[in-house]
Amino acid sequence: MEGQARLPTTSSTKEYLLLSRGQWDADKSPEEIQAAIDAFYAWHARLVAEGRFKPGQRLAKTAKLVTRSGIVDGPFTEAKEVVGGYWFVLAGSLEEAARIVADNPCLACGLAFEIRPIEAERASAWRETNETPGRAGQAGRA
Repeated sequence: MEGQARLPTTSSTKEYLLLSRGQWDADKSPEEIQAAIDAFYAWHARLVAEGRFKPGQRLAKTAKLVTRSGIVDGPFTEAKEVVGGYWFVLAGSLEEAARIVADNPCLACGLAFEIRPIEAERASAWRETNETPGRAGQAGRA
């Protein structure tokens, strides 16, 4: 589909956060992993050009976890906790977003991808909503 025209964004198109999770399979060679990474960037560039992806970023391994108990230094090495990057998928549904992500070349080398809908109408950091603690029932007054 090289050279495919950019897909139009419609009112039914939604944005989804894509989180890269896990670690590379231990039995994969550095060459196999690099090949998957190279294939990922080609796949990603095509999807951006088609209007199905928005750029994101890889994440550094260093991290801090902040909780009410305090601050804990990372990195967090449990495979299920490792988040290696984030991107944005544009699709008509969560199922469509999952079908798009199912072609990610890095799946073959052990990574997994979590897809979460972005609730732009309810989760704006720029305005209070009816879900803001202490403001229940006061929507529209902000």
